[in-house]
Amino acid sequence: MKRKYLQYLPLVLAFAAAMQYAAAQEPEKKTVNAVYTDTPPEIDGLMNDTCWNKAAWATGFVQIQPQENKQPSQQTSFKILFDDNNLYLLIRAFDTDPGKISRIISRRDNFTGDYVEVDIDSYSDKQTAFSFVASASGSKSDMTITDDGNNEDTSWNPIWFLKTSIDDQGWIAEIKIPLSQLRFDKNEVQTWGLQITRQLFRNQERSTWQYIPKGSPGTVHLFGEIHGIKRVSSGKRLELMPFTLARMEHFKREEGNPFMTGKSYGASAGLDGKAAISNNFMLDFSFNPDFGQVEADPSEVNLTAFETYFSERRPFFVEGKNIFQFQPTNTIVIGNMYQDNLFYSRRIGRSPQYCPPTATDEYVKQPEGTSIISALKLSGKTKNGLSLGIMESVTAGENALIDSSGYRKKVAVEPLTNYFVGRIQQDFNKGETTVGGMFTAVNRDITSPDLYFLNSEAYTGGLDFRHSWKERTWYLAGNAEFSEIKGKTTAIINAQTSSARYFQRPDIRYVRLDSSRTSLSGYGATFKLGRSSKSRLQFETSVTLRSPGLDFNDIGYMRYSDVIHHGTWVAYYIRNPFFIFNNFYLNTNYWMYWNYSGKLLSFNTNINFNAQFKNLWRINGSVTRTENSISTTLLRGGPAMKLPGTEDLNLFLISDQSKKVYMYAGGYLGHRDEASFKASGIDAGLTVRPVNSVTFSIETSWFSQDDVLQYLATESYKNDPRYIFAELDQKTLGFTFRLNYTFNPELTLEWYGQPFISAGKYFNLKRITNPGAAKFSDRFTIYQSGEVTPDAAAGIISFNEDNSGTADYSISYPDFNFRQFRSNLVLRWEYKPGSTLFLVWSQGRTGTIADGTFLAERDMKGLFGIAPHDVFLVKFSYWFSL
Repeated sequence: MKRKYLQYLPLVLAFAAAMQYAAAQEPEKKTVNAVYTDTPPEIDGLMNDTCWNKAAWATGFVQIQPQENKQPSQQTSFKILFDDNNLYLLIRAFDTDPGKISRIISRRDNFTGDYVEVDIDSYSDKQTAFSFVASASGSKSDMTITDDGNNEDTSWNPIWFLKTSIDDQGWIAEIKIPLSQLRFDKNEVQTWGLQITRQLFRNQERSTWQYIPKGSPGTVHLFGEIHGIKRVSSGKRLELMPFTLARMEHFKREEGNPFMTGKSYGASAGLDGKAAISNNFMLDFSFNPDFGQVEADPSEVNLTAFETYFSERRPFFVEGKNIFQFQPTNTIVIGNMYQDNLFYSRRIGRSPQYCPPTATDEYVKQPEGTSIISALKLSGKTKNGLSLGIMESVTAGENALIDSSGYRKKVAVEPLTNYFVGRIQQDFNKGETTVGGMFTAVNRDITSPDLYFLNSEAYTGGLDFRHSWKERTWYLAGNAEFSEIKGKTTAIINAQTSSARYFQRPDIRYVRLDSSRTSLSGYGATFKLGRSSKSRLQFETSVTLRSPGLDFNDIGYMRYSDVIHHGTWVAYYIRNPFFIFNNFYLNTNYWMYWNYSGKLLSFNTNINFNAQFKNLWRINGSVTRTENSISTTLLRGGPAMKLPGTEDLNLFLISDQSKKVYMYAGGYLGHRDEASFKASGIDAGLTVRPVNSVTFSIETSWFSQDDVLQYLATESYKNDPRYIFAELDQKTLGFTFRLNYTFNPELTLEWYGQPFISAGKYFNLKRITNPGAAKFSDRFTIYQSGEVTPDAAAGIISFNEDNSGTADYSISYPDFNFRQFRSNLVLRWEYKPGSTLFLVWSQGRTGTIADGTFLAERDMKGLFGIAPHDVFLVKFSYWFSL
């Protein structure tokens, strides 16, 4: 009964949140005057240039963390100058104990140690800002800020200049920001938004020039302002960065394989660049880009029917990615659809999607990725609040090379493909209302019948809006999207039978598998209503629907269609110190799924908390309950199946990150009713910073599960399907080591290594016989010992249901020990602003055995007994501006 009443708690709290609204006055907006100078200051961090005397000090910083609207423990002041080409800032960070100033030296964008952050809303649109962060050590960080402060993109790397120094009064930062790195309209007089933030690292204290209350629904619209900037222009400019690359690989020689000779060499060149189309529109372009210095994706064993989501790491696609975001289910309570997006840049340059079969005497050379011929991005925002983003990319047709006793032939494995993404948004009333749209297109030039399984055309589009009122504390938002894919019947059959929809399910009535189709279309929509404010109680409620035919996986990422989702989230915040806490956060929520027939698939409830203690340690955790549910995907094209309810518990503790040694540790426990599943996991990490220039960290994760129902295969027996499952005992252990040595902010050495081992043993093989039975144990039949014959040497398991002595069907032997090691050593030298030399050594080791028994010491030794694949590369780029 307690669970029954608990599920109504979010509704009660949401009602209370709606009833307790009381609008608070926004804080008074500060202003500072920038002064023109004919003689620019020398950027040396010493503040001894007489031109600084022209400007007055701006003061009055206010503490916002941990205390709100209190005097900071250390004072800060600043001045601003400008000339025809640059903006200059002098920041004096006073400190009564200069010996305790944290001077951690790090590579760009680490945001650590004592620092000051300068945020400039040069568009003056109350929505976006450019951020420049100066650390006391002289290290730089930067990012773009969008969505009124709710999105940050640290991939933006502008050209700007910084010097710092320390004296008996604290520390000083002198900053020069070329106007060419900002975007603004051609107004005679400029009025820009401004926020200056200081971090006092040892106290984890933050103070700001413009006071913005904690929990404000957005921040950029509350910035202070810079006045006095007149008759300036960002200027027409062209930035070019050509690069050259030399590559050498060493790997295990394979006798008889002409492609595995043990070594290979190569060289290439390319060009990256930026062109200012106007004061506020920029064209980014790249020809034959290379991302050899980018870290590899983390190791994993994916036993689900769904594709793994990997974060984008390539600089060209990471920078400015927020412009191209269109999340169909962009709600707080979003369950298993939180990563979905109409644009998933990992599709561009992906691994070829076709692997040609080979005979016993044939060898194949398969391309690792698809070559990107060119990529262009146009982005910017007009003075009327119209944002525009366009991306156009072309990837080459790729061929595998097959060798048969010296005779070689090419087989197409990926067609020439064009990817287009267009995003547009219009702000009204300084961002209180936004309306936008997005359109994407994928067109493949498919000439080989081997590639008929790919869609030849794929189009998606969407409209979105957001309106806020009552000083932006209340909001109503939503979106609608559509998709259409076209191709040969093979491609559309693949789409209909994919894990996103499974139209072949025998119990589905409202859609059907049509093998004659050459196109498939669908639609979706989301609406949400919420309250986000400075008050303690907040909420959001939302509903999402996706038709069975919706599919945007050609250029986007989507796991599920054929779903209706509803959820409500309620949160309670205590933002200022009390008792033993600096802050405290608690939320509760529920969410439900139906399919398009209206059948309830699952009901879920959840409680989360997050708190920081006054000693700067942090703790967070969650409890989640899923009631008895129905899965339409577990049998991978078979009928829907009932599943017992589950409960999950997470708890994490993080120590004070300002210390030279800090750690985190946490655990996970999960189980399913009727003893059908249990799992546990541990994640822990330790970071040591013996000196300001060196950081070493180790992270470890351990996961163990015993799942009574793990899918193996679907086979046919006497024209009846056999949905074959087994109980899986899986254990996984992984480590991540990182060592960063910063010689100076421009010269860094970084190494990471990731050993990973996982073992899975299958037993109690069974077939699903009655997926809708009331009792869990009645939903399947366990194979008897005489019906199953495993043969690890042959790599198969044979099934003999009629006891005839002849196998009725067989499947691959499933037990596994997966071992993988990935490492990357990168020396990065920015020998002049924007120009970089990379020296990279990457190593990979991957192997498997069909054992299934987890023995950590044996598996680790076996991992490092695998022959490595080493890649050495030198990449040289040179930046210049025209």
